[in-house]
Formats: sequence, C-alpha cells, structure tokens
Amino acid sequence: MADPPTVPAPHRQPQGWLLQDVSNAMVALHKEQFGRGPTRAQSHMAGPDALLCVLDDALLPAERAMVEMGEHQRVRESRMFFQVATADQFVAVVERITGRTVRAFASATDPAQSVVMENFVFEPDGARGSPAAPVA
Repeated sequence: MADPPTVPAPHRQPQGWLLQDVSNAMVALHKEQFGRGPTRAQSHMAGPDALLCVLDDALLPAERAMVEMGEHQRVRESRMFFQVATADQFVAVVERITGRTVRAFASATDPAQSVVMENFVFEPDGARGSPAAPVA
C-alpha cells in the first residue's frame, strides 16, 4: 500500500510568539515616543538575519494633516528625525526580545499609506557558521 500524499503544512512563521512580542513592543514604543501607536502591526523575519516590522495607521494627526496638504516629504523628514532620536530604544527592545545583536536599524515611512516600516539587521548568528563573504 502506498503512503498517502504529503499535504504541506500551512505557512507558519518561525518563532511566532517572538514576532508577536516584537510587534507589541513596536506599538508600545510608538505610543510612548510619539504619543500615538499604530492600529496594526506585523513583524516578519526577512531571512536569517533581518526583521521587518510593518506598522499601519501610524501617522500622528498633525502628520495626516500635512499629507492632506501634500507635504509628504516633510512627514518623511520629521519621522526620520524622530527615529534617529529614539533609535537606541528601538534597538534595545528588539535585542532584548530576540536575544540577538542588532547590527543596523532603519526606519521608513510611506505618508500616503500611513505605514511605517522598522527594519533591523542582526549580526550573523554564530550557531549557523560563518557569514557569506561580503559582496564588493
């Protein structure tokens, strides 16, 4: 008798609880640092050494008014200054939750969609072996 066909398991993110903890922490930090948190947050591993947090409905009321005025670039610039001023807090919470060292952190904002993306790049995990050679 032949084995039954294998049905692939539904796609499930590794360390789901960890990603949920990161999402919750990003919402809390935005609320603490900017006075208002996003209404939706999702975190995803982007390969073995990168983490992406997508925060929806993340703009402040004044920023939304600026978008209505067509001042998208000013919103991007002000968000960039906010993130530079608070980067240490964002990095620290992600390092605490993941147990990994953040090598780089960058934030991006799409004012028209009221979406903020928090991007973290980790030091390579030593348990996996040495990292690939850098590309010149």
